[in-house]
Amino acid sequence: MSDRVRIGVVGAGSISIRGILPHLTQEDVQDRVQVTAICDPVFERAQAAAERFGIPRAFERYEDLLDRGGVDAVTIASPIGVHYEQGKLAIEHGVHVHFNKTMTTTAKEADELIELARRRGVKLVASPGEMLRPLHQQIRRMVLRGDLGVLTWAITGAAFGRYHEEESVRHGDDVLSNINPAWYFRRPGGGPLYDMTVYGMHILTGILGPAKRVTAFSGVRIHEREFRGEMIPCDMDDNTLILLDFEDAFYAFVYGIAAGGIPGLRRLLIFGTKGTINHDTFNGQPIEYPGRELAEKYGINATLPHVVGPHRTMEEAHVYEDIMQLVDWIREDKPTIVTVEHARHVIEIFDAAYRSAETGQVQELHTTFEPIAV
Repeated sequence: MSDRVRIGVVGAGSISIRGILPHLTQEDVQDRVQVTAICDPVFERAQAAAERFGIPRAFERYEDLLDRGGVDAVTIASPIGVHYEQGKLAIEHGVHVHFNKTMTTTAKEADELIELARRRGVKLVASPGEMLRPLHQQIRRMVLRGDLGVLTWAITGAAFGRYHEEESVRHGDDVLSNINPAWYFRRPGGGPLYDMTVYGMHILTGILGPAKRVTAFSGVRIHEREFRGEMIPCDMDDNTLILLDFEDAFYAFVYGIAAGGIPGLRRLLIFGTKGTINHDTFNGQPIEYPGRELAEKYGINATLPHVVGPHRTMEEAHVYEDIMQLVDWIREDKPTIVTVEHARHVIEIFDAAYRSAETGQVQELHTTFEPIAV
């Protein structure tokens, strides 16, 4: 086992300020991890974050963080559209990588990173690690043993609404509380699929296994958004409706939309001939799983392995968990169940959905992954 893992934080935006940095600078993890550097293209933001959280080095350029930040690993929390380039550069430097969702925007990019990491001996973890949750592992057990009978169809999805415009780091007067959310609505990497629907898609495929085909409609519904009196042009698709084929006439409906949602749907609905699972209930009754009492008291993130003590009441604890999966892997050489192959499959689904919408043709999926053993 090595000493503490030295981590660099890439991006001093919302997820870092609200979640990553508060968690990684807690006293209870300092025996395993140390944040040694942070970078942001707004250098004043990187400096302010470093001062607030006691980080030794702040950089404007990502390349400088890799060269002079004293890091063993990075957590990439920049806009999704630059994750591929930043991940590749880290791997080329021999630096282990955690990607905040999603790892890339295309399966081809994911293929390249996975192969490059394999050749360089670099470890990769890509959020969201939804199958770490005991609830989702229990649902997979129920499906496999036939509790739902013959599966008929499933639903998952998410809506943008005004979530990002209203985050706590958006409307203040200093550099750490007036962060502009415009990238969420722009190409490349914006839109609700990569940012929000990704959670439900990881749950759906993590429980049911890889999908086989995709068809979709997609486009831009909201062409401008208002933020602090300014209008943000939106050119990334924000209304995408997907039909997934898991073979043998078992289908799933998936959405990533500008606003609205299916009433009563939380993260996942699975229908079968013997009943329905809706998030944490089966036929209207609570599903029993390890940690249910913690989830009822603190929220479902409290059931994650590293979310203990003060972390249970902090924002973005699931992201912290995924980073700690990488930390443990580096220190103990025990691979995590949060695999980049699973992340790549979800990315291919989204990539193929956009291609289907553009061409009007069903798209065959070519990637696969090994679902967790339960």
